Amino acid sequence: MTDTAHGPSRELDRRTGGGVDVRMLWSPTRNRVTVRVDDAITGDSFHVDVLPADRARSVFDHPFAYAALRGIDTSGVDTAPVLAALLATGPS
Repeated sequence: MTDTAHGPSRELDRRTGGGVDVRMLWSPTRNRVTVRVDDAITGDSFHVDVLPADRARSVFDHPFAYAALRGIDTSGVDTAPVLAALLATGPS
């Protein structure tokens, strides 16, 4: 379990590359899934709530795209490591 601003959350999935950590978290108190992106190098982070119409896996695989669609500022997080990891594994 991980503590967040909304209480304890359970980590459902995680990937890390080049100092960028992407986690899919479920909050049982809110019954909501959130994808959190943390950049260990810059110290910046953002999160994207998974909406009922979303596929959680898609938000986890493409958090920058979903953040852009929702107007979430991701400018402090380095996208290069995430893009490199996606290119290495291929499309999902």
